[in-house]
Amino acid sequence: MSISSSVLSDLLQSITYLRPQLYFKASLTALSHAMEDQVLAATLEQPLIIASFQRERYYRQEAHRYQRLANRSNQIYVLSAPETDFANDSEYYEKVAFEPEDALSQEWHLVVVADNYATCLVCRESLGSIAKNQQLPEFAPGLDMDTARRFEGIWTSERGVSLKAADLLLDRILVYRPDLAEKIKVARQRFGIGETKNEPVKSMAEFACDIDTDPFVQRLVTYLQASQYKLHKAYRSITAQARKERLVNSISTAIRRSLDPHEVLQVAAEELGEHLGASRCLIYRAQGTDGEADIKHEFLVPNILSICGQTWQLGENALFQEVVEKGEGVCVADTLSDIRVTNSQKLSAIASKFAIRSWLIEPVLFQGRLLGIVELHYCSLPPNEWQVGELDLVKAIATQIGAALIQAEAYANLEELNQQLEALDRTRSNLIAITGHELRTPLSTIQVCLESLATEPDMPLELQQVMLSTALSDSERMRKLVQDFLTLSNLESGRVQWHPESLTLQECIDLALSRLRTRSAMEKPPHIETDINENLPLVRADGDWLVEVIAKLMDNACKFTLPEGKITITATQNSYQMVEVTVADTGRGIEPNRLEIVFDRFYQEEGALRRTTGGTGLGLAISRQIVTGWGGEIWAESNGKDQGSQFHFTIPIAQMSQEEKKQGGRVQGAGGKR
Repeated sequence: MSISSSVLSDLLQSITYLRPQLYFKASLTALSHAMEDQVLAATLEQPLIIASFQRERYYRQEAHRYQRLANRSNQIYVLSAPETDFANDSEYYEKVAFEPEDALSQEWHLVVVADNYATCLVCRESLGSIAKNQQLPEFAPGLDMDTARRFEGIWTSERGVSLKAADLLLDRILVYRPDLAEKIKVARQRFGIGETKNEPVKSMAEFACDIDTDPFVQRLVTYLQASQYKLHKAYRSITAQARKERLVNSISTAIRRSLDPHEVLQVAAEELGEHLGASRCLIYRAQGTDGEADIKHEFLVPNILSICGQTWQLGENALFQEVVEKGEGVCVADTLSDIRVTNSQKLSAIASKFAIRSWLIEPVLFQGRLLGIVELHYCSLPPNEWQVGELDLVKAIATQIGAALIQAEAYANLEELNQQLEALDRTRSNLIAITGHELRTPLSTIQVCLESLATEPDMPLELQQVMLSTALSDSERMRKLVQDFLTLSNLESGRVQWHPESLTLQECIDLALSRLRTRSAMEKPPHIETDINENLPLVRADGDWLVEVIAKLMDNACKFTLPEGKITITATQNSYQMVEVTVADTGRGIEPNRLEIVFDRFYQEEGALRRTTGGTGLGLAISRQIVTGWGGEIWAESNGKDQGSQFHFTIPIAQMSQEEKKQGGRVQGAGGKR
């Protein structure tokens, strides 16, 4: 059983001159409380009070007030659509539970009728307000749905209107609570409700009386003051939020504009320091294990000592260590009274030297990883009082900075990865071209020689010898190619086991020269000279690999130097406890822009398929891997085309033991391959 007609509609039809007004929910609450306060302020009145609360949840907020009102009158009726425990009851006052489908579920009513005054509030929630509230999520943090609710209706102290509203509501109550017929009859008779249905409604002037309106006025004044405070608070919140968004947006713009972390950090330091009115703002890179940090990004107001360019000590900084341990910011309101500062000589000295009175340290984190620190220093008096939301703002900026640093780091890694991919692509192309050439050519020669020997048994002995010699030469060429591939692969993967020992450089050079002279089918080499000081100290390296480096550098020099040219091998001791070996030639030379890439894998000075010299382009790459393996360096020098070239590499000097010194400092060990 539910009633579809609206009390407000029935009231407007009965009293045609009434014009509904628009009310917000907060206004209705203030008006309702004012009407209730007027009843509570009276001493002798026993008024009729009828309140309709739409839903039980709204009634529960006001239940305690109606228990107080029940001490003033026994004619109190409260209507609501039940949701949990609300039901027809007469304990303190009359509860009337109506059907949720009743039109009352969309209305808000409060009617007070006394002997010398009457007021009524009859409203219906607007359809637009209901629709908007239905679209909001049930749990929407930060959204005050009640503030968006709007009602249209009548609020008046005109007695005739109040009596008519009471009449309509009492009729509704009888539908749901017929057991209250006798009690309602008493109320009607006492206040004359429903007795003048066919007579004109009397004006308020006919019931004029001298009543105390102070509680009503005080309630409205309190409501206006509270509304003004809420409005002022909302404006402050909006201003702070706009300020925060401008700051975050400015830093976000800097991040989008540049992937340079130095530019991003400087912009962040300036914007954050200026917006928060700090005397000094520092942003620097730091990890939890760092003992110090270089200050490169700083915001500074005039007449404040700069820290930019200095080294900031972190190892004994108790505040920094607290940030690292807790993973959250540290705030010091006053360095003169904070025990963390006063109990630390280091922190007290820093605060005194740089005039820090208030101190904030916020970590720059990304997924729990410490990337840097944001520090705010306030040097003026009195100590800074942190405003609401400022610490959250600093935290938000630190989050943006962390994202910027990770973005810049990812971009740098991506650049490096792209370069590696390009190098791998070049390597793949060179590998296909070189191996195709270096394998196909000797295989074709070997095949022709063997087919000739197999199909022509009557071939002269001299020609057979030439065929066999050619096949053996090309098979050796293929063996060296495969050996170079395996050697470089083992070196790059770290599978090589080094056996360092104390060696004389001259012996290693002699072994490399002997290997060069015994090469089969080799053309006449250029003239080779060595200039090794007899007093040169012993070197410490793996003898086999040292001979390999010298041999490959000499082999490379021979390829690009005419037989009429010259190759010189020299060695000197430099000032870094290293021996520097130089293999110089008078050959083709190298362009200055290629001095570094000649050490790349498969590099061919003439191109993979147009070169006039043999080889795979792996010799210098292998040499670089070997030299760096024992902690040395290798590089090339040349004045350009046809100006010759010089290849240098360094070897650590051996620290001889007392036993080695007694034996004359000569340790054998640069023998043949193990």
